[in-house]
Amino acid sequence: MVWQAYKEVRSNKGSGGIDKMGLADLATNKSKELYKLWNRLTSGSYFPLPVKQVSIPKKGGGERYLGIPTVLDRVAQQVVKQHLEKIVEPKFHDSSYGYRPKRNAHQAVEQANRNTYNHDFAIDLDIKGFFDSIDHDLLMKAVGHYCQEKWVLMYVERWLKASVMQQDGRQKATLSGTPQGGVISPLLANIFLHVVFDSWMAKYHPEKPFERYADDIVVHCKTEKQALYMLRQIQKRMQACKLELHSEKTKIVNIRGYAEKKYPKGYDFLGFTIRPSSYKHPDRAEVKTIPSIFVSKQSKKSILEKFSAMQIHKKRKTLEEVAKDLNPVIRGMINYYHKFRKSDMRAVWRQLNARLLKWVKWEKGLYKKASIRYLKTKYKERPNLFLHWLLVCP
Repeated sequence: MVWQAYKEVRSNKGSGGIDKMGLADLATNKSKELYKLWNRLTSGSYFPLPVKQVSIPKKGGGERYLGIPTVLDRVAQQVVKQHLEKIVEPKFHDSSYGYRPKRNAHQAVEQANRNTYNHDFAIDLDIKGFFDSIDHDLLMKAVGHYCQEKWVLMYVERWLKASVMQQDGRQKATLSGTPQGGVISPLLANIFLHVVFDSWMAKYHPEKPFERYADDIVVHCKTEKQALYMLRQIQKRMQACKLELHSEKTKIVNIRGYAEKKYPKGYDFLGFTIRPSSYKHPDRAEVKTIPSIFVSKQSKKSILEKFSAMQIHKKRKTLEEVAKDLNPVIRGMINYYHKFRKSDMRAVWRQLNARLLKWVKWEKGLYKKASIRYLKTKYKERPNLFLHWLLVCP
């Protein structure tokens, strides 16, 4: 189990923790280190080191803190995760998509759009600081409900209680939450929300469809009255489980129904926006409104900010080398955001072409018209030099 877990952690790559041991360091001495880890896991003498705190910018502004375990702690977590996942995975709800095998965000977005066809209202739920707010006692109760093996419960509890090494070098005790960045954290979060939300919905509100991707949740309702009632019930349920809905980000959305109050007409879900779209019938003189999937404005803004931070125009390289640096990033964006509507990303790729034009001006010392001619010549020679050129030529 330890060896299989090591191979999985190695394939996922990632940086080291507070002990500064990387995957390359472990690979040079893996027999000795993995034997020690196995010995400690089997004897019960394994205790995790504090997790390293790393901050990353959030899409909506501010910072999100990740807790990065050491490489050996990640291997230990992978051992328990693989064992626990076999037990709980068959019990998870069909509408749960996050961090599960053979399920992805695109499937969740597709289902959300399908459910919007016959449900005019939706509740876009946002749990305030979810990963930092999970109550340890309730989480252990949830894990213990599905798995009674003492070694699993013992190590899960130790990981939850592992302290955090802050960026200023001070250690901080962990009283609640499960740190984002740990191998087992997504599974623990899924177990917790399966009990708190999925099973509760299936038992008390089975007629209300929903989609959940980790802590991103959308619940569908047919009328305004239903939506208001469901929101009150969900708020009570969250409070009973020591969670809190974000008052500003949680909202009722009216896709195309009758309502006494005014509500937003669309909602963002996993980087996409689901909102009504009008189209004219090809044979009859009538306009219909149907829910459709678009790339969200926030996603486009984040992509453009990423290109801006890369400072493409300052790269002193050949255009081919610039393409080599950019194409892996572009490929990831195309694979994710081109799933439903390619044309929705045209504005983003035009902005990227404008940045490439700026590179030509700086690198070649050309004026605008000459720079455009240079890029067009390169496009004719190699139309697939940049992956986005297949959709938007320079």
